[in-house]
Amino acid sequence: MKLKIIVHPAEEGGFWAEVPAIQGCATQGETMEELLANLHDAVDACLSVDLETIEIAENDKVFELVL
Repeated sequence: MKLKIIVHPAEEGGFWAEVPAIQGCATQGETMEELLANLHDAVDACLSVDLETIEIAENDKVFELVL
């Protein structure tokens, strides 16, 4: 999967970034390396789903889609 991100300089130093394709997905970092690591965690958290909180009927199937 490829996602476009927008990186902004933070007023207090460092950077912050947003992922426009995923509403509310944003993070920050003091360095570009830290920001990129935090982006991976942020995207993972924004896209993760706790199946225990979703009602799944007996005949429903759950799949994972890899892009």
